[in-house]
Amino acid sequence: MAALDAGQLAQLRAALAAQLAALSRTEDPDAANGAHDLPVSEVETSPADKATVRLLNDLALEAAGHHAARMQVLRQALAKFEDGSYGSCEECGGDIGFSRLQARPEARLCIGCQTRMEKR
Repeated sequence: MAALDAGQLAQLRAALAAQLAALSRTEDPDAANGAHDLPVSEVETSPADKATVRLLNDLALEAAGHHAARMQVLRQALAKFEDGSYGSCEECGGDIGFSRLQARPEARLCIGCQTRMEKR
């Protein structure tokens, strides 16, 4: 594990678990079961209304996809505690700083590698 003490690790694990719990509470139970009913139904309306309905449905589906992806990122970060790799940069293997992990507990890269990746 990275050069984090037990208290820091506990704080970061709790932050990740709290974020995941908050997202889990807002998750649509039907989406978890694979049901993807569209939030807005199309009825006999004008073409402009149908376009609006399609746009609203597209936005809702995109938000659901973002929600699921965020939950997966948090689960992966929590899994790193189990294998001992939490706090280690996936690119260079160095330690991710505690201040960075406080800001983004799910961070996979140290600030140097993240900066280099963003410049590419």
